[in-house]
Amino acid sequence: MEPVVLGGKLVSGLIGPLVRKLFVQDGPGAGLVDRPVRLSALVSFRGEKRTLGEKEVHRLAERIVTQAVESPGEPPFPADEQTAVADALARRLLALGDLEMDDVQAVRLGSAELARLLLRHAPPPDGLSADAHAFLDSATEWACLHILEFFTRRSTFVARTLVEQSRAQAELIAKVDELIARTPRPDSRDAAFERRYLPYLADRHDHITIYGIDLRDSPDRWPLQVAYLSLEATTEDERPSDLEPHGHPPAAPGRLPAEEALAGGSRVLLRGDAGSGKTTLVQWLAVTAARDAGRIPYVLPLRTLIRTGPLPAPDGFLAAVGCPLTPPQGWAERVLTMGRGLILVDGLDEIPAADRHRVRDWLRSLLAAYPGNAVLLTSRPSAVRPDWLADEGFRELTLAPMRRAEVATFVHRWHEAARAPEYEQPLLDSLRTKRDLARLATNPLMCGLICALHRERRGYLPTGRKELYDAALTMLLARRDRERGMGAELGEEAQLELLQRLAYALVLSGRTEMDLDTAEGIVERCLPTIASASGDAATVLRALLLRSGLLRQPAEGVVHFVHRTFQDYLGARYAVEEGHLDVLVSHADDTQWEDVIRMAVAHARPRERASVLRQLLARDTPRLTLLALACLEHATALDPAVRAEVEQRAGALIPPRTTEDAHALAEAGPLVLELLPGPEGLTAEEAHGVTVTASLLGEEEPEGALTVLRRFRDHPDLDVRRQLVGTWGRFDAGVYAAEVLDHLDRTDLILTCETAEKRAEVARMRPWQRLHFLGPHRIEDIVAAVPAPETVLALTLSGNPYLTCLCALTRFRSLRALSVYGCPPAHGVDRLAELPLVQFDCSGIADPTQLRTLRSLARLAVTQRLPGTDLGQILPVDAPLRFLHLGGDSTESTGLRGLERLAGLRTLSLGLLTAELTADDWRRVTELPGLVRLHLQGNSCRGLHHMPELPGIQEVRISSSFDVEELSVLASRLPGLRSVVLVTRPGHSFPVSHVAHLFPYAEVTLEQR
Repeated sequence: MEPVVLGGKLVSGLIGPLVRKLFVQDGPGAGLVDRPVRLSALVSFRGEKRTLGEKEVHRLAERIVTQAVESPGEPPFPADEQTAVADALARRLLALGDLEMDDVQAVRLGSAELARLLLRHAPPPDGLSADAHAFLDSATEWACLHILEFFTRRSTFVARTLVEQSRAQAELIAKVDELIARTPRPDSRDAAFERRYLPYLADRHDHITIYGIDLRDSPDRWPLQVAYLSLEATTEDERPSDLEPHGHPPAAPGRLPAEEALAGGSRVLLRGDAGSGKTTLVQWLAVTAARDAGRIPYVLPLRTLIRTGPLPAPDGFLAAVGCPLTPPQGWAERVLTMGRGLILVDGLDEIPAADRHRVRDWLRSLLAAYPGNAVLLTSRPSAVRPDWLADEGFRELTLAPMRRAEVATFVHRWHEAARAPEYEQPLLDSLRTKRDLARLATNPLMCGLICALHRERRGYLPTGRKELYDAALTMLLARRDRERGMGAELGEEAQLELLQRLAYALVLSGRTEMDLDTAEGIVERCLPTIASASGDAATVLRALLLRSGLLRQPAEGVVHFVHRTFQDYLGARYAVEEGHLDVLVSHADDTQWEDVIRMAVAHARPRERASVLRQLLARDTPRLTLLALACLEHATALDPAVRAEVEQRAGALIPPRTTEDAHALAEAGPLVLELLPGPEGLTAEEAHGVTVTASLLGEEEPEGALTVLRRFRDHPDLDVRRQLVGTWGRFDAGVYAAEVLDHLDRTDLILTCETAEKRAEVARMRPWQRLHFLGPHRIEDIVAAVPAPETVLALTLSGNPYLTCLCALTRFRSLRALSVYGCPPAHGVDRLAELPLVQFDCSGIADPTQLRTLRSLARLAVTQRLPGTDLGQILPVDAPLRFLHLGGDSTESTGLRGLERLAGLRTLSLGLLTAELTADDWRRVTELPGLVRLHLQGNSCRGLHHMPELPGIQEVRISSSFDVEELSVLASRLPGLRSVVLVTRPGHSFPVSHVAHLFPYAEVTLEQR
């Protein structure tokens, strides 16, 4: 440690009082006036006036050293030398008793020379570091300075004869203190350098580069802060075996945000496939650390370090990576010694295999010399064996594929950075509906390529996706390594030849994985045809696994393609080259071969394409007809007659015109989603059919189905809007609510909420006037889900075991319609009289007699047993009721007695009654002067022979379960009918012509509900 640093460790106010204890505290009568006194008589650890022993002097020295070590800032010397330093300082202080001079001579000598005398009289210390020697010299000089100050204040003789010298000494102390304050310390020089280095590092790495993209209008660099998104790392490979990475696997304990991998100063070996974001993560960690100023990051790309010669020591880190800044001498060692470093070593797979062991030895020595620093090493999965650095305490993590939400975020940020927002949504729609495209977009590299290609073509992915795959393969197999300054062991064409043979073998076997021995056998048979290949089959296969970015080894002895879409594409390419198109078409009934056939059409010549499409049409099934239609996207050149036939045959299927057509079309599978049109140019019936089809495919392919349904969210047709509302349960509650439901015109729509997740989304959306809460919801949760309860006009509560009191519903002060079904007997019906209810439907209230209090009702439906013997004593006879429905056992004890008191009734609906209507019941009906509509369902026709003639009834609605005989009786009793509606369930046809002749003067229609 430099001597000037001691001023920061031992200030005057601390060392002065400690040093004064070394001397006898005598007054003026001690004989000091007449003549000077030798120092040996003044020290307090010798002579007759001894107050200290040598042990006390040692403790005094220890206090001085401890004060220095524990003060803020850099330690003055290594911690293990503290005892030796204190002992050496004590020996120097004890040497005061051996000096043959008086206090006057000491003052004249000066502090520096006095210190040198003590150094010569004290035994020299052995084995101390240079920093410890520097500290001892500085401490001794400071002690001498304060000793002289003590003399000038103690001795009257000195005070009388040396006044000017005393003043000079005081000035000297002040000047030394000021000099120390102005002299920069090593740690201050370090801090000054770090204030330059950290912003430089943050600026250098604050961008993302995608290598291998040479598209005209697409940037290859983006600001890191704009484009970065958090990926996940896992302790094990969680990718599904069918290579569908966009699913939603359950959260695993070993899964965490990748940027948190180094929390707590850990050591991590991070594996990831080509383009998975390893280097971008390194950049992000470096930039965030530089801006937070918590740790000092060192970004060390191995491919750069290896080229510069021996792997660098800490002092050579910056020079090795071309940093133009020159740090203070020893800065990097001081950073790492204090455990402040963040060492980011990138690209273990990018250096030769022979050099990787050298890297491990370098890391071992670095970590042994400087423990406590955070270290990240990145590599592709197959570069080194598992647990390669386990003995050094490294935890192994693997970057997981991007999920759908992360892909959407990447696309958004890419277009934001590229200032091309108009291309964002069309690309997201394509990613959601085109399954092979979605399977390709699983890491930042491929997502960036897709974004760039899409923008290059002005928001339009090319006719056929062959260009996209060709660009991806060129980038992965050749351009990326070349532009990163790495040589390729095999050329692009040689790699393609090997890869497509492996892919075709997997396609034929119907599998996505093969064992390593089988793969080596395929490569070995192919090697004689590849002039540029060097080495045996095992060596070449290892090179493909390591550098191609297309093959990976998910487990010991197993290989597969990183994306199923590459397997299909390359397998189809080889099948076309070998003339195996008939083999592919023979598997067309298997949905796993769909993409292979489509890619084969893309690779085939025009005559071969026509043959494949004709064979698909010859099967005459909806799915293969639609597969042929999907193949047209890839058929740039094709016989016009074949194209026309495909389009004509598919036109009979798409768009679906009825619900039955929609169900049949959905059976063709997710392929349908990318073929569905609209909403432009569709009739209301066709639009409804399209939404039904997409809804049915929602559980199988939610992203693609959601993309189709989103297009119809502004459609005005009520049936379309009802379909969009009714299919909510097939999708993620939050996503569907935000992207579809919250945009709908709510007129005549009822939103059904079954789960807590949906309830939470209701609270986030614009207000809904009509709500249905189905299932167990606490009433307070229902109220909380509606931030503006005064906006709710209609509310249905069904199947809710928690609903025991209706009192809380008075919060919905604008409520006009309330339905309560399948709940435990609920109290508080009379409190509903506070609301402006005009409609109330119930099937389980505790006290039905309280219905009388609802005097504002115009519609009432009751499907529970009513007490007493007279409806007039239970129902609100003084309410303006115009519609009444009675079902179940509601009339078990009352019959229809008292019904005549509801004089304003216009519609009477009789449901599945348990009690047969009697002649007296029907007589009560005849006494309703305004009754014009009658609704009859199922067994409410029992006792129909008791029905008198009701000439005032103009409309009747009846279920299709009525037989012709019952309908004949009904026709004879209702001579004034003008409308007959037969109600049947969806999908059940009913021959209207069979009954139309029974009602010659009425219009007979069929309604499906």
